[in-house]
Amino acid sequence: MKHVVSWFEIPVNDLDRASRFYSEIFNITLEPFEFNGQAMSVFPAEDEAINGTLIKGEGYVPSTQGTIVYLNAGEDLNPILNKVEPAGGKVVEEKVEVIAGRVYAAVFQDVEGNRVGLYSTK
Repeated sequence: MKHVVSWFEIPVNDLDRASRFYSEIFNITLEPFEFNGQAMSVFPAEDEAINGTLIKGEGYVPSTQGTIVYLNAGEDLNPILNKVEPAGGKVVEEKVEVIAGRVYAAVFQDVEGNRVGLYSTK
C-alpha cells in the first residue's frame, strides 16, 4: 500500500458556491463531474497524487464534526489561509508548527460548514 488515503469527498449543499470558494483560495479550477446521479467538482491532481472532490448528493452532509481532511497548501499555507475569510469561510485554528521546522497546519471552516485542514512545510 503506497498511501493510506486514496480519495476524499467533501460534502456540500451548494456545489457552485463551494467550487468558487475552493477555486478562489487555492487558485485552481475544479472539474465538474457526475457519477451515479451525484454532482461533483474534482480537485486537479498530477500523476499518482491523492485526489478528491466536492460532492453533492443524498447522504452527503457538510459538518463541523468528524473527520478533517488536510489539504496540501504547498510550501507555506499562509497565502491560502489569508484568502479563506475574504472568500466567505472562517479560520478556526491559526497556523501552528506541528513538527519543528518541518510541518505546519491550520484549520478553516468552508462556505458549506465543513472543517478542513491545511498543511505546509513552512
